[in-house]
This record gives sequence, C-alpha cells and structure tokens, in this order.
Amino acid sequence: QQGPPLSDPAKVRDHWAFKSIRHPAPPAVKNTRWGHNPIDAFVLAKLEARGLTPSRQADKRTLIRRATYDLTGLPPTPREVADFLADQSPEAFAGVVDRLLGSPRYGERWGRHWLDVARYADTKGYVFEEERRYAYAYTYRDYVIRSFNEDLPFNRFIIEQLAADQLELGEDKRPLAAMGFLTLGRRFLNNQPDIIDDRIDVVSRGLLGLTVTCARCHDHKYDPIPTRDYYSLYGVFASCNEPGDKPLLGTSALPARYNEYLAERQKRQEELKNFRETKEREALTQMRQRTGDYLLTAFEGKRLDDPSKTEALARERKLDPGVVRHWISRLDEWTGQHHPIFTPWFAFAAAPEKDFATHAPDLAERFAENKDAEKPINPLVAAAFVGNPPASMTEVAQRYGRLFAEADKQWQELQDDQKKSQAADHVAAPNVLPDANQEALREVLYAGNSPANLPADEIRRLFDVPTGQKLRSLQRQLEELDATHPGAPPKAMVLEDNPSPYTAHVFVRGNPNSPGPEVPRQFLSAISGQNRNPFRKGSGRLELARAIASSDNPLTARVIVNRVWLHHFGAGLVRTPSDFGLRSDPPTHPELLDFLAAYLIDEDWSLKKLHRLILLSSAWQQSSDGDSRYAQLDPDNRLLWKMNRQRLDFEEMRDSLLAISGKLDLVEGGHAVDMIGEPFSGRRTVYGFVERQNLPNLFRTFDFASPDTTSPQRFATTVPQQALFLMNSPFVVQQARGFAGRAEFKNCVRLDERIRRLYEAAYQRPPDPDELKVALRFLEARAGEPPASPDPPPWRYGYGEFDPTTGRVKEFHLLHHFTGSTWQGGDKLPDETVGWVSLSASGGHPGNDQLHAAIRRWTAPRDGTASIHGNLKHDSENGDGVRGRVVSSRLGLAGDWTVHHDRQQTAVEKIEVKRGDTIDFVVDCRGGPDSDSFSWAPTINLACPDTGAALTRTWDAKDDFNGPKELPQPLDAWEKFAQVLLLSNELLFVD
Repeated sequence: QQGPPLSDPAKVRDHWAFKSIRHPAPPAVKNTRWGHNPIDAFVLAKLEARGLTPSRQADKRTLIRRATYDLTGLPPTPREVADFLADQSPEAFAGVVDRLLGSPRYGERWGRHWLDVARYADTKGYVFEEERRYAYAYTYRDYVIRSFNEDLPFNRFIIEQLAADQLELGEDKRPLAAMGFLTLGRRFLNNQPDIIDDRIDVVSRGLLGLTVTCARCHDHKYDPIPTRDYYSLYGVFASCNEPGDKPLLGTSALPARYNEYLAERQKRQEELKNFRETKEREALTQMRQRTGDYLLTAFEGKRLDDPSKTEALARERKLDPGVVRHWISRLDEWTGQHHPIFTPWFAFAAAPEKDFATHAPDLAERFAENKDAEKPINPLVAAAFVGNPPASMTEVAQRYGRLFAEADKQWQELQDDQKKSQAADHVAAPNVLPDANQEALREVLYAGNSPANLPADEIRRLFDVPTGQKLRSLQRQLEELDATHPGAPPKAMVLEDNPSPYTAHVFVRGNPNSPGPEVPRQFLSAISGQNRNPFRKGSGRLELARAIASSDNPLTARVIVNRVWLHHFGAGLVRTPSDFGLRSDPPTHPELLDFLAAYLIDEDWSLKKLHRLILLSSAWQQSSDGDSRYAQLDPDNRLLWKMNRQRLDFEEMRDSLLAISGKLDLVEGGHAVDMIGEPFSGRRTVYGFVERQNLPNLFRTFDFASPDTTSPQRFATTVPQQALFLMNSPFVVQQARGFAGRAEFKNCVRLDERIRRLYEAAYQRPPDPDELKVALRFLEARAGEPPASPDPPPWRYGYGEFDPTTGRVKEFHLLHHFTGSTWQGGDKLPDETVGWVSLSASGGHPGNDQLHAAIRRWTAPRDGTASIHGNLKHDSENGDGVRGRVVSSRLGLAGDWTVHHDRQQTAVEKIEVKRGDTIDFVVDCRGGPDSDSFSWAPTINLACPDTGAALTRTWDAKDDFNGPKELPQPLDAWEKFAQVLLLSNELLFVD
C-alpha cells in the first residue's frame, strides 16, 4: 500500500531528524572576542548573518541568581551572592556552576523536569473501587533524583527505565525502581490496550520525539510510522506483566515500625485470602451445579453460529458467556472420538431436532445396555438413560446436570469430612473420590483444562456485586497499608517478561476484536531500516532499550539535549520538544543541535557536563534586556540575541517562598507529602503528592504539567487566580510571617538594616535609595499600630431565648463542644446544663425549654439585601413538633413556622442588613423536647446595592458547616511589608 505523501522515502531521507548526528566544527565568525566556548560560535554566526550582535553580559548578581534557579530551582542565599561578588578570579562563575551541579538540590530540580516527561503521579487515575494510590510511586521519583545527582549516563538511564530487570545489577537493586517510567501511567480501568498505548507513547515521544501512537488505528498521516511498527512495539509490552510480589529495594525507613507493618499486612492478607477462597469456592460450586444448563446453552449456542447471539443467550439464562465458550471449545475437542461420559451426549446432539423423539428411544436403550466392551460408557451415565428415553436435548442436559451435580456434591462432602479429620488427626486431604465412576465425572469438572475449572481472573466474573465490592475493599485496604504505613519497605514497580512472548497482530482500525496480520517484535523501520531483525530475547524490552540508547540512533541524543536547552533558555532549539517528525518545528540552529548531541555522546552521555558547557557559554550569560529594533526583527528571540526572561514555575515559586521564609525542609526522598492541606509542609514541592485524576486547582493554576500523559513542556499562563493565591492564601501569609520573623532580621536594631536584609534575602540585592525611603515611610507610619481584628466567622452555633415582646433573641450563648459532626453542650446528650440542644450541618435538636432554643447565627460581612430560602422539616409522628423563626438583629422577627411530622418552606425575600448585623435561625421545642429532631439548613443570598445582583454571594448552612476554626490573625506592619516583597515580579521572574 502507498503511504501518505509526506512519508515517502525521499522526504524521510532528507528530514533532518532522521539523518545521522554529525560532528560539525564551530563556524568562523567576525567578532572573535565574543564567546567562551563552541556554542557561542554557532549562535554568533546566525546573528552576524542577520546583522545583529549579542547582548552584553549580565551582571554577577543576575548570573548567580539565574544559575542557582536553573540548576537547583532555589534562590541563592545572601552569603552565596556575597561570596561570588567578592571572588574576582576568572574561574569564579565556573566554581559556582560546579558547586550547584554537586548539590543534592540539582537532582531535585532536574529530576522534576524529567518527571514531567515521565507523566509521574502518585495515583492511577479513575479506577472505580480499587485503591487509587500507587504504593511505591515515590521509589521511581527518588530513583530519578538520585540518577541526576549521580550523573548517571543518560543512555544507561534509558536502559534502566525500560529493562532494569534484565540487567546484571549486583547487590544494589535500587535501579529496579527505574521501571516506574513504564508502570506509573494511567490505568484506564485496567484496559490493557490503552495501558500499552500509554507506554508506547511515553517511550516514543519522551525518548525519541516521535508520535508513534498516531499509528494505532492507521498508518501515521505524516511520519514514516506504519501501523505495523506500532504493533511491533505493542507486542513488546504485551509480552510483559507487573508481578504482584514486587522486589524489595531495601529496608524500611523506620525499622522500628517494620514488624508492626508486617503483622498488620499479614492480618489483612489472611482476611483477603480467606474471603477470596471462600467466595471462589462458592462461585465455582454454583457454576458446577448448573453444568446441565451450560451444556444445553453450549449446544444451542453452537447452532446459532453467531458469538454475539450465543453471549446474549447465556446472559438471558444468567450464565457466564465465557464459561459457555469454554464448553463449546472443549466439546468440539472431544467430538469424533469415543468418550465414556460424552459419547451419549454427542449421539443425542446429532439427532435431527424434528425427529428427536424417533431416534431417542433406540439411543437411550443402546447406552443403557452398555454392551460395547471396546467403547464402554460410564455406568452412571448409562444408568441415567434406563427407563424413559429423553424427549429433547433439554432433558438430556438435565440428566447430565444431575450426574455432575451429584459428583460435585460428594466431592464437597468428602472435602469437608476430611478437613474435620485433618484438624484432629493430621490426615492428608483426599485427591480422588472412592468410586471410580463418580471420580470420572468429578474429573470432567476439576481437570486442569476443564471448562468448569476457571483461573482466578475468570472466576471473578462469577461474583455478584456485593462480593466484588467486598473483595475490592479488602484489596484496597491491603494496598492502602503499603502506600501509607511508615514501616512499609520500598519496592520497585517493575515489569517482567511473560514465560512466552506475545506475537502481536495489527488491530484493524485499532479494534482489539479485529486482528489483522501478524507482526514481529522489532524496532521502528524509520530508524532501523526495512531490513531490521526482530527482537530475539523474551519480550525484546532490553533490545528495544539498547536500540533507543544507541549512539547510532539519530533521535535520542538530539531529543534530550533539546530538552536541556529548553529549560536553560526557555525555548528549545526545536520548539516541538516531543515531536521531531516531519511536521515538527525545524531547529533554529541545526548545526548547534548536532554539536550538542555529539558532545553529549562523546562525554559518555553526561548531562552535568552538558549543563556546564551551556552555562559557561556567552550565549547563556547574556543580559535579558530588550532592544526594540531587534525585537521587531526577531520577536521570539529565535536567534538568541539576548537571554529570555523566565517566570518561576510552580515548584520554584513555592520552594522559593519556603526558602526565603526560612521554612524550607531539605529532607530527601520518601513517601509523597500533602502540599495543600494545613499544617503546610515545608518539604520541596518535588516531594508533593500528585493526584492524577483530581489534580489540585493550585497545581493547575500555576501550570503544573498534566500527569495524564507525557508532557513536553509547560506553558505559562497569566490568570487572576495566581494573584489571588499570592495575596490571600494562608500558605503565603504563613511564609510572610516566617520571612518577617526570621531571627537574623528581627534582631536588627536599625530599621534600614532590617529592610536591607529582607531585600537581600528576597531579591539578592540591597534596596535602592527610593525603595528604602518608601519602606521606611510605610513602616514608621504603622509603628505601634495594632493589627486589625479578624472578621468573625459567618456562622456560629449556640442557644438562647426568643423574646416575643421585642421580636428578638434575648441572649445568645455559644455551644462549646464539637463531636466532629455536631455542636452540643458537652460530650454526652442530654447535657447536664443545656439539655438536648445541638446543631449539625443539616439540622439539630432544640433544648428542653424556651430558654434553650437552638440558634444558628449568621453575621453579615457587609451591607446589603439578604434573601433566605430553605425547608424546615420534622420527621417524627411523636411529640408536638418544633417552631422555627428567622430573627434579624436590626429588624426583629422576619418569619415563623411550626411543623409536626411535616415540612414547610422558609422563604424570606428581603432583609436589609448592615455589616455586623446578625440573622438567627431559632428552633424551640414548643411544649416539650420529646422527638424534636429537625432538619433546617437554610441558604442566604446577599446582594450589595452598589454592585447589583450579578455580584450576589451565597452562604449555605450545610456546605459551610464546620467545627472549631482558629481565626486568621491579621498581619502586622513588618509582615505586610514582607508579603509585598514576596508578591513582586522581581521575585517571581528570573532575568
């Protein structure tokens, strides 16, 4: 077949990415004084060709800040800046680069870049009722960080991620964790074709820059990737499995908790094992008791000659379609040969349906007599046809069904009897029935290839819904323990080869149920050529890894050096970093790309040496200042006439706030930690828990890479939520407090000295005179000024008395005990002081008299017009019901309702409120407190007269309900000043 025009051999041969990597010599340039290494010659040659010149070199403060963020994702400390400024030696900056490359923080920063490519997450995505967390995802993350810190050769890094299980590792098994690269993707409800597609995608786009998965359903529209090549790789990954018992990578991080973990795991394993075995036995017994139904359905289904109709027939009879298919297949194997049990079945089945009654008596008599010594019939089967002949195949199936049911019953009884004897006398369990004829029938049901002896994964289909739910719950509890217990040892999420490799077929139009031609497991023809050899060893994963990591592969080195360049300059030499195919963006500096790729290979694939080469180049050390003329000629800075100013990404921003506030926790590795909830973790963000399905809004707000698929690069958006987070987030407020309260700043005697130190910590520079003047004016004006009082919470929960004469609440007393779901007077009901009064999210219970009415109080945060909606409900037929009132502190009674075993709408359309006014929802017991539980969770809509209804805000008593909450303390003057410094563009951008 002819491929699409863009993938014809001539175009492929001429495409830059498929050509061998060259070793280009640096070009000659006119300005021989500019440049520190060969990179600069390639950049300068392009600039000179367009009549442009490079920008000046950035100042030393900018260089150390840029380098520190580039290599570690953190700001430099004031001491590091001061030491660099004081060092006037020519090798001063090289020393900075070497120090940063040797820091553990380097691996945390560059490991996170790779985790974007690897679509890392700590959860599986949507998995219905399974445990969502990957128990050992962190071991892959820690492997990646360690590999970058140790400068593991990148080609070895690739091979370990694809096939570490097939390498000679010696005593150190930690590289096995590398295979999380393959196994940490989405689970697609355990749909294997989709899981394999995800693995092909992360390998092909992540390592090779090719969109191979576009060939899943048809030949690639643009690149030389036929569907056959896709399924060649599919066969590699389909020949692998994830073992249930994962290999250990070492001992527990907390040895004292290890025995506790083992004991709890054994307990949960036993519970799971016992439940599964019990339910499997029950399901198989029920299935075997219906063997007659299965035989009849197999007989009728085979005549339908349509698998879908056979399946529908099975489901109609509440039988498992898979078991029916197994019976059809097994009976076909026995057809045409004498079978002591099934020869009568085949004879009756061969009788014409309309003449069945004519043939049946002769057949029944012949089998009942059982006189053929050379072809004997099992006597129990023969006895089943003594007397009245069967009238139809349905009756034949019923007779067989009774025979098999009796044999299985005897076997179950024998097993139970032997278990009792075993417990008392240690008698060995039986393996046959005493009666040989019954044993022959039992063997049909229990033999290894019996249609009624299913493997574990098929037995699960027989479970009812409650059993399946319970089984998943027990499995989830076991996996939850692995994921959360501090004593759980680290394990590797490996793949291993199946005993027999899988030979794939092309799925026609991508449909697994439409297999096409067979394809061998082998590498891509675009790289290896048409005469490539199929993989020979097992799945071929190791051979695939070595083909990708080969120095002769034209793509791998180019792809990774382009990724490195992208993170240093903000844009790659190729602007489509995961697509080097025919539709890719061509490289801006193709010779430079080849030079860097060749350099990486020649330097034993050392990424640290590549970083050093780039950072010591004049191109990287340029200022980021703009030039209006150049900006018109080259608005995207593709020619690299200046450095690109870059905004901190999410991890850099969060880690910087922690570092500047003095709260950064540099503990390395281990289980992922929550980055969102309070108390806020001080760990580096790379160690944060990444939830694949429900990625927190904070992560999305700051453009965190989606873990659903391999991410080539992050895109910087500017949205209001980013500013709102920096202004209002409790996390940022906490860092502002910490920043202002650092001892080395707080203990400064002079205001100007304290301001200077704050500036140096945040911006790595002192304030200029105008900044210092403004800061002093701000701080002196607020000296001694007490912080503003925090606003009260919108809802409070208490009790009191309604005064009918004034139409207002007399006194309001707070309830002080919270159970976790209810506010009440004490830890028990009724409370000795206030009785039964209590309030929950949806309702509550009034106290014993009119002095103890339950009151849910709302406080207006601003002036406006409130409207109220809700339903007051009393369920019980007993007692005399309850009375509910809406009471405004300004206007008095706004509405009242009485309900007994009934409900009423409680709408109040307009109540004028001023800031600080209260609206009370009062419920009393009327005559007595018997059976007075009620439901009432009103909503309040508040519209401000000067903003209009479009800006109406809603409070929902049920959704807003909460327990004790510490009110946020307003910032003092120094803390406000510190927060202003943290919010600035100067901190959030790197020049």
